Amino acid sequence: MGILPQRRTYRKSRFMVKRPIRGFRDLEVYQRTKKCASDVMTKIIPFLEGQNSPVKDKLIESTLKIPELIASAHSRRFEKGDESKIMDSCLEECNKVMVYLEQVTDIFAEKLDRAVSEDLVKRYTYARRKIRNLQKAWDGWGKKDNIRSSFNRVKSVNLGT
Repeated sequence: MGILPQRRTYRKSRFMVKRPIRGFRDLEVYQRTKKCASDVMTKIIPFLEGQNSPVKDKLIESTLKIPELIASAHSRRFEKGDESKIMDSCLEECNKVMVYLEQVTDIFAEKLDRAVSEDLVKRYTYARRKIRNLQKAWDGWGKKDNIRSSFNRVKSVNLGT
């Protein structure tokens, strides 16, 4: 009888160790929204160039604004409450982009590939969820620091120091 190979007892998952975040360019959300913005500019906007579309300028502005807002929120994440407002406006811009993409798809249905637009909407929906998770994580840092500082104050009062 041969020796049987050992079985893996742990559950397989998609978990990967991520690189440390040193700047806003390391954020997955920033990279994804930047890629989505470039895809909108290369795949959707060329269809709107010859058309008289009021949505084109709004779509360009909102798409390019999302990575910019993420970068500014990253630089202000340690200021009290400021990053949360920026992230809220980032979530708002994501919603606007999804609405504009759906409008463009409906208006120019005969020229525009519906699958490309639906893929972009799905990617912005995913990015919106990731932005919200990042906002919750950044909000949690301030609360943890406040809990620790209040615990240290109580500890020093109880010890009489």
